[in-house]
Formats: sequence, structure tokens, C-alpha cells
Amino acid sequence: MNNLLSIITFLPIVAAAILALFLRGDEKASNNNARWLALIATSATFLISLFVLNGFDPSDTGFQFVEDRSWILGLRYRLGVDGISVLFVLLTTFLMPLTILSTWHMDVRVKEYMIAFLLLEGLMIGVFVALDIVLFYLFFEAGLIPMFLIIGVWGGANRIYAAFKFFLYTFLGSVLMLVAIIVMIREAGTSDIAQLLVYDFPSTPIRLFGWYLVGGMQSLLFLAFFASFAVKMPMWPVHTWLPDAHVQAPTAGSVVLAAVLLKMGGYGFLRFSLPMFPVASDLFTPVVMWMSAIAIVYTSLVALAQTDMKKLIAYSSVAHMGYVTMGIFAANQQGVEGAIFQMLSHGFISGALFLCVGVIYDRMHTREIDAYGGLVNRMPAYAAVFMFFTMANVGLPGTSGFVGEFLTLLGTFHVNTWVATVATTGVILSAAYALWLYRRVVMGELIKEALRSITDMTARERWIFVPLVVMTILLGVYPRLVTDVTGPSVRNLVSAYHQSLPADDGAGAAQQAAAAQPASH
Repeated sequence: MNNLLSIITFLPIVAAAILALFLRGDEKASNNNARWLALIATSATFLISLFVLNGFDPSDTGFQFVEDRSWILGLRYRLGVDGISVLFVLLTTFLMPLTILSTWHMDVRVKEYMIAFLLLEGLMIGVFVALDIVLFYLFFEAGLIPMFLIIGVWGGANRIYAAFKFFLYTFLGSVLMLVAIIVMIREAGTSDIAQLLVYDFPSTPIRLFGWYLVGGMQSLLFLAFFASFAVKMPMWPVHTWLPDAHVQAPTAGSVVLAAVLLKMGGYGFLRFSLPMFPVASDLFTPVVMWMSAIAIVYTSLVALAQTDMKKLIAYSSVAHMGYVTMGIFAANQQGVEGAIFQMLSHGFISGALFLCVGVIYDRMHTREIDAYGGLVNRMPAYAAVFMFFTMANVGLPGTSGFVGEFLTLLGTFHVNTWVATVATTGVILSAAYALWLYRRVVMGELIKEALRSITDMTARERWIFVPLVVMTILLGVYPRLVTDVTGPSVRNLVSAYHQSLPADDGAGAAQQAAAAQPASH
């Protein structure tokens, strides 16, 4: 089928429209129908996306399943996937049915809640499959709206503040990206991403406010895109919106925010920054590397001081995204493959950790660490699941968390040993805050009276975790499931990147890339 990408992009949006326009009846029946329609639509989207993976040829480094049609105002409706984007589509479609299942007990404005998540799924998929830069921007920005509503309507007591902070941070960063997109289209004469990837944007120094800017137009474009993607990741020091958003968002909102939305920033760096602005990327690599290392250490230390479980895991996400940006800007095979692997792995692990918090929050209605203790005595199944994902988050060998961190650190070591050394301390710190959290919540004696009647996970809750456990182990023991798909496209990206650098920079960097390449196999 030539329209698979359009189907998986718009099937959830069509389901949302059906819910909005045609679902009627008494509240109880309407809520139940909304849940089932959302679950069926997201499950069908996942099953159809498997056909994309099945028909995908990893050896072809170009875009596949391409759809190209005329669009309004002379623009094009172009969709396609390559080895870098296809697995992010699968990650999104895989997690959404589990997210819907996790909200099954929710009974406040259920129809609107499901509409928001269905719209969000379609828009997130659109980001990863868009091959027109204007279409990419529309999907990228439109995804803010349903997440803004999810936090602002169904969030916690301080939800309005968190929702507006989330929206303003991410939107203001993207305004600069919009300006850069307009400049790129005027310069290159096209909005086609495939053509922009091979266009040589000027990098000769330009005079700006009396100073000469090294990298010229590429540096300006890079900084404009960086403003958007750095906030979206989020990178230190523009990360402060994330803990507030996570704490106030409902559990399902936190899962999608951590597992998929944050990955749009990393995907943007891979799709735009490195291939389109290689000279500027090379110039700013030391800055990005040290920002990443600081983020890993600083946010890990901040996580140690948290009293709210969600906020602790949110700071953990910022630290793990530091490994991603570090690996991307290492710009070698191991670093970039490790960054992609880390993003996919983090999607499973962080999503599971937020679900773990949601399980006990639904029972006790508090996320304060001091409110718990000794849960292993009443919730042995929960204790086992929480322990598994805690160790995966730490990077225990045999889990997917280890592979991503190891590859990014290895790739970084070839480029900057000091950054790699500082970042490695984050592995120790992550063990400290993760095990400290587990010890306080799960282990010890059950001495709090309010916990004596708490019940273990239901069958529905256990089945939600099963696919996440399977994927975390599967990718941990057989990482080639990812690297075989991403490897050729990453190799093509790294090679094109180094060939685009000036001759005096490209030779040394190419040697680093060549030295790093064999380890991915």
C-alpha cells in the first residue's frame, strides 16, 4: 500500500473526530464507548505500523513509503520514513494503546480526554514522517495544543501554571525555528526536506553588529533550530518547564510527554541540525557536549534532593536526555546509534516508571516519597516491576538502558575524553537517586497505617507492564533489533556530515567516525 503513512497518521485523528461528532448517549455509556474506540483506534494504528516496519528495507538509506501530493499555497504534502525515523513511529504507536489502558479508570470528561490523546498521537506520528519542512513545523507545533489541554484540564492543583509554562517555553523556542524555516525556503527555493538535506547553506563568516560570525548563515540557522530542539529535549538550562509539567500532568500525560514528546528534540537534531548545518554543528559541538555533561551531573544531583516521585523521575529524564545530545554531537557511528537507541529505550523505561508512580498514586492520591515505605509487604508484584525498571533506568547490563548509555559514552570518548569522563559519573549518580527512591518507597517495614489496606496491581495494570518488560529485556540482550535498522542510515548521515566539513576539520573527524564504526556491529 502506498498510503500506509497517511493511514497511521490520520487514523487516530479520524477516530477523534468520530468521538467529537457522533458519540452520544448517557454519560456512563458514552465514557465506556470513548474508551473502547480510543483503544481500538490506537491498537489498529500500531498493527498497521507493523506493516511499515515489515516492508522497510534498512539497506536503503533514502526515504521509503514516500507519499507526494500537491498541497495548498504551492506547498507539498510529503511523507516518508528512513532508518532514523521509522522506529520513532513504532515507539509512538506501541505506547499509545498502553497509555489508553492506563487511563481506563478515569471518569472525568472521558470523551474529551480520549480525543486529546488521539489527536496527540496523530500529530506526533506526523512529526516523524513529514518530508516537507512546513508540514513538519505544523505537526511539531500543533502537538502542543492537546498536551497543553491534557495538563491544563486534567492535571493537578497547579496545572494552569504548569500548562502555560510548558506552552510558552516550547512555543517561544519554535518561533525562531519558524523564522529560520522561512529563510531556508527562500535560500534553497524548496521546502522539501530531502532536497534541503543536500543543499549547501552558506557558511562563510558574515558581519553582524560589528562582529564577524563564524559559520555565517549556517550558524544563525543552527541557533534558531537549537532554540526549539533544546527546549523540547529539554537541555540544561532550559529544562525547568519539564518537572512542573510532569508533576501536574495526569499519569498518561507524563508517559507520553517523557516517552515520545521529548524525543522530537533529539529527532530534530538528527534530521535538521547535523545534516543541514554541518559546519555550524561542528563549531558548537564543544558547547553542546559540555551542556550535556553538566545536565547529566547537575540534574542527577537535583534528583537526589526531591521529595516528589514524579519530579525525581522528571529530573532523571533530563539527565538521560543529556546522553542523547552528547551522542548526537559526537557525530560518529557509535554516538549517533547510541543516541537513537537511548531515546527508544528511555521511551519504554521512563514511561514504565511514570506508570509505576501512577499505580500507587491511584490508591493513595499522593506522590510524596515520605508517604510510602514497606510496600513490598502488601504489593509484591508491584515491588518486582518497580525494581526491574529502576535497574533498567540505572543502566543494568541485560536491559536496554545499558546499551544506549554505553554506546553514547563510547562515541563521546572518541571525541572528547573529558566530557565522557564527567558524563560517566552520571551513571553512579543515577544509581544513587534511583535506589534511594526504591528503598524509601518499597523496602522496609510497613509502619504507616494508611498503607495497611493498599492492594497489589490489578490484572489490567500487570498486563500494561508486560510489553514494556519484554521490550526492555529484548533490546537489552539483542540490540541489533534497533542497530540493524538504524545502522545504514546513521552511517550515511555521519559520512555526509564529515564530508561537508572544511578539509582541515573533516579529515580528523572522519578518522574518528571510521574508528567508531565497527563497534555497532
